Parts: sequence; C-alpha cells; structure tokens
Amino acid sequence: MHFETRAIRVGQEPDPATGAIIPPIYATSNFRRHSIDHQEGYSYSRVSNPTRAAAEQCLAALENARYGLLFASGMAAEVALLGLLRPGDHVVCTRDVYGGTISMWKHLAPQRGISVSYANMLDLDAAAAAIQPNTRMLWLESPTNPLTYVLDIPALAELGRQHNLLVVIDNTFATPYLQNPLEMGVDVVVHSVTKYLGGHSDILGGALAFNRDDLYEPLWDQQAIGGAVLSPFESWLLLRGMKTLAVRMRAHCENALRVARFLAEHPKVARVLYPGLPDHPQHELAKRQMRGFGGMIAVFLKTDRAGVDRFCQSLRLFSLASSLGGVESLVGYPATMSHEGLTEAERLERGITDNLVRLSVGIEHPDDLIADLAQALERL
Repeated sequence: MHFETRAIRVGQEPDPATGAIIPPIYATSNFRRHSIDHQEGYSYSRVSNPTRAAAEQCLAALENARYGLLFASGMAAEVALLGLLRPGDHVVCTRDVYGGTISMWKHLAPQRGISVSYANMLDLDAAAAAIQPNTRMLWLESPTNPLTYVLDIPALAELGRQHNLLVVIDNTFATPYLQNPLEMGVDVVVHSVTKYLGGHSDILGGALAFNRDDLYEPLWDQQAIGGAVLSPFESWLLLRGMKTLAVRMRAHCENALRVARFLAEHPKVARVLYPGLPDHPQHELAKRQMRGFGGMIAVFLKTDRAGVDRFCQSLRLFSLASSLGGVESLVGYPATMSHEGLTEAERLERGITDNLVRLSVGIEHPDDLIADLAQALERL
C-alpha cells in the first residue's frame, strides 16, 4: 500500500463488534479476565491497550518497521533507549542535536555509568575518530534541530555496522513521509509524535520504530515496566493526526520553500538555512536522501538579541512557542527554548547564536505568512 493508504488503514479496520469505522478510545485501565490463568491479549492498559496498539501498528507501517512502541513523550522514548546500555558503555552523539537529548546525556546517562562524546557528523572521519573501544551506540539526527543540517544517513549507518554499534536516529523533523531511515541501515528511529505526526499541537508523545527482533523485548520492557506510555486518548489523537500526515507535509514543504526564498532575499536577514535552498550546505544530499525538504527553517537576523525579541513580538501569525510541527506557524528562539539547557559556550560551538530564530512553517496561506514576516522585519 502507498503511504497515504497505510496512514488511514493500518491498525484501523472497522470494529468487529460494532462496525465502528474509527477505532474507539478504550478509556479503561483494566480488562476482564476469563479465569485465574495467564491472560492472553489485553489485561492492564499500562502493559497494552487496544487504542495504543492501533496507533503503534500505524506508526510502524509508516516507518516500514516491524515494531512500533509509543511513549508518554519524545524524551520518554529516548530515555527508554538508555535501557539498552550498560555501565561503562560509551555513546557517540551528533554534535548538532536537540537540546533535550543533550540534557539526557548530561544528567541521566552519568547516573547509569554511561559516557558520551559529541562529533561533527557532517564529517564522516570525525564521527569515526570519536568511536572508542567501549562505544555501543551512534546517535544521529537529520535534519538537525535547529540548524537543519542533513547527515549522510547511509554512510553513518554503515560506519556503525562496521563497529557493531546500535545506530539510532531522531527522525522528528523529516517524519516518515520524507525519509525512512530503517531502509538506510539505521537500527532504531525515534520520534517526538508531539510534532508532525500528531500535527495539531494537542498531544504529547514519543515513539520508537525498529525491525530487529532482539530489540523488541528489552524495549517493550522499558515501555511496559517503566510505565511512561501514551494514553488511550492521545493514542486516538495520534491516529487522527497520522491520517493527514502526507497532505500536511506536502503543504509544510511547499510553504517553507516559499518562505525560505523570501527570507533569503531580504536585506535584514543575514542567513537562511533550509535544505530546499540551493545554497544549503547539504542541499544535494537532501535531494538524494529525502522526498521533500520539510517545514523547518533556521534564520539568522541582522540584529542583536533585543532586536530578535522585537521581531518575535511583532509577529501576528507566527506564535512565539517552543514546539513545532503543528498546522499553525511558530517562531522559536533556540537559545532560551529548545537549547536552554546548554551553556553559552556549548550553544555557540553549535552555531546557536543570539540572532538565530527557528521557524516552524505551518499550512496557512503562504502569502499571509510572508506578509507577517515582512512587517515584523520592518521593525528591525
């Protein structure tokens, strides 16, 4: 089946008992047992729930994965992956990565005796040089948050294979509609379903998708025993969101390209990073590796921090908020939002300067979005 059909049909057959076309919200903590013997099927919603199971099946189908597991947040999904590591293990993480991921490595990993090194994974040699004898995991993100850099996923996956490493990628910015990293050799795909997969800024959730049978039991244990599971209601909202992912992503990509082209020509903009622009450093790689360029744009303004604040306060259609991926357009300030947990030196090392804003371009009419940006830029 094509992507659009899978998004609407997989895990969502009409209910056999009632004929309901849409899977119901199984708002129950318990399921009746037929005897005192071991219960097959559903027993307790922390362990499994029919609404969550339907959403997991659909999510897995979109990533062309055998397994999908849903968690209470994107970070809960990431922390579950720590359960695959042991004291003394080492992780090589891409330098350009979501701030919450950095906080996990900084605060939670040391408690478990896990160490991490950051590498500029735009340079394959630098990534290889960071691997140590005790390295067990290679952590990727592409496109990266917030600068939209694009990593060579197949090459990095092959590097991981050569060193017998578990290769993980955060696919939140791209979504399964634009790229499927499992088909490029990655072992586990991570999503914050709060973003594009949900698509309406009304749920909080995370996901893991993978094919390896040997990973299912340990990751299922992290989900079921750890208990940070997606609720039935949010699972239902996610199912609804995934149905329209394809049409939404097409609109996000189309709008973002128009907005990026406008900003790239504006005299008060110093630089625009968007994979769809020919001057993006990985534009050709993005063309080969992705089916579209996404809805996220990094914009460096010709102003200082006070000017950035004035710009953000002047916007009317781009709301100042820390998340992304909804149908509505948002502007974010990475220095105090997505990467607030970093020191100034850590931010600047990653190119997150005081004049950087991140745009999550929604699916409003692009002319209205451009007009809003134009009037705000005039206030600089």
